[in-house]
Amino acid sequence: MQEFDYAVTLFGLLLGLALTEALAGLARALKSRQHVRIGWSTALLGMLVACDVVTFWVFGWALRSKITPTWPMMFAGFLVTAIYYVSASLIFPETADQDHEAHFAANYRLVLAGMLVCNIALLVWTVSIVGADNLFSLRQFIITWSLYPVIGLAILARDRRVVLGCIVWLIGLYPLSLVWI
Repeated sequence: MQEFDYAVTLFGLLLGLALTEALAGLARALKSRQHVRIGWSTALLGMLVACDVVTFWVFGWALRSKITPTWPMMFAGFLVTAIYYVSASLIFPETADQDHEAHFAANYRLVLAGMLVCNIALLVWTVSIVGADNLFSLRQFIITWSLYPVIGLAILARDRRVVLGCIVWLIGLYPLSLVWI
């Protein structure tokens, strides 16, 4: 078994469970849509976290040849993927009949803070492995560096429109990163 295969068994499992948790919440919400209003905010937050988890997976795959599964690396990876899992589990309410908008208002800061911690860890890890040579181009400034202050603004903002605007901006970074190569 290659070293990456060893590491991915733990991280891939937890990231897959994070996506499963978010998708299960979405499925519960859709099943109850006749009784409970889901709302855009919850759906957008779920989409954002799903995009971010998949991106984390992509980075792991791209850096697979540089991964050495030492105990500190495995434990740090566990902590990051555990944060993703907990963040994903907070997106949708536990039961389908709960008010999704009230749940969003009570939990979006925790979800975004978890996402912020994971992205900071990913950036530090990536720079420690491949260096910071390509981090200061216009593309990277917009796609990578705008993520951190925008998440911070969404966490601190009190106006729901600002929060949703930040989430829409963050979601827009993912397709932008695909077309702007």
